[in-house]
Amino acid sequence: MAKRMILMLVGVTLFIGVIAAVKTHQVKAAVAQNSSYKPPPEAVTTIVARQENWPETLAAIGTIAAVRGVTVSADLAGIVARIGFESGKAVKQGDVLVELDTRQERAQLAAAEAARDLARLNLERARGLNAEGVTARADFDQAEAAQKEADARVGEIRATIERKTIRAPFAGSLGIRQINLGQYLNEGAPVVPLQSLDPIFVNFSVPQQQLANLRLGASVRVTAEGAGVSSTGRVTAVDSVVDPATRNVQVQATLGNADAKLRPGMFVQSSLSIGSSNSAVTVPTSAINYAPYGDSVFVVEDLKDPKGQTYRGVRQQFVKLGGGRGDQVAIVSGVKSGEEIVTSGVFKLRNGAAVQVNNKVQPGNNPAPRPEDS
Repeated sequence: MAKRMILMLVGVTLFIGVIAAVKTHQVKAAVAQNSSYKPPPEAVTTIVARQENWPETLAAIGTIAAVRGVTVSADLAGIVARIGFESGKAVKQGDVLVELDTRQERAQLAAAEAARDLARLNLERARGLNAEGVTARADFDQAEAAQKEADARVGEIRATIERKTIRAPFAGSLGIRQINLGQYLNEGAPVVPLQSLDPIFVNFSVPQQQLANLRLGASVRVTAEGAGVSSTGRVTAVDSVVDPATRNVQVQATLGNADAKLRPGMFVQSSLSIGSSNSAVTVPTSAINYAPYGDSVFVVEDLKDPKGQTYRGVRQQFVKLGGGRGDQVAIVSGVKSGEEIVTSGVFKLRNGAAVQVNNKVQPGNNPAPRPEDS
């Protein structure tokens, strides 16, 4: 019995040992296989970095403003008798926009003109009688004052009638009508917005550190992305004070707007020329790997694996960026002209990763793009 138990224990021990040896062999084989495994190369697009003439510019967010813009309003209260404009139309200076009811004032004017004519007759009589010595000088002076008062009364009523005719103060484009025929308008009630659109202003702010580079007449390029509008103007004014809250200074540029595509209140991207052109290495913005610890690009070159075999891989290179222009960005340092830079697929790369270049479809690299959906 004891001998049988011993044989059984020996058998179980041998079985366990064999199983352990087999599993150990399998684990070692798996580890060896994983250590020799190489992930497939990542598909990327590339571009050869080149030195280009890069203008020194400052990008800023701007807002379009009219050179002249008002909301035309009623000078005096009254009922709208006639509307002489249509919403959104262009008008010339002096065009009649609205006429208020002046029937009462015109009746008063007729009475005032009759009183003026009578005062003139009385003055002529008083002048003749005074020349003959029939009446006193005081009577003549009183008649003369009455005649002047009657003239002033006529002029006052005519001015009231004229003030009830609302005219365009300058040439421009009208907005949406805010009144209706027969409506009673109070003094100062809005009638219609009026904006002069050509030329037009763009206002933007720049940091106080750039004050030394600002100059009147500097070129400004304005782009309204949503409207697909791009125009060039000149700096015409720089504010005399710096905003103490933001430490920025307000700059105003003037540009042509003959087609009226730029409208007051529009958001635009402004690019201000602040110096002469410099030479810089340019790459598409899609080539930059932005990160809090530093911006970088991936340079494609021949690398060697641990076994000494050569393969096409990437080297992560930290860079210092300059300004942007359309689809492009300038690299101040970190990349040399002639190096092959990854332009798409950056997010899936790591230092030393193998890559496969396929440049059939390239990302945008236009300094002045015109999006098809704009």
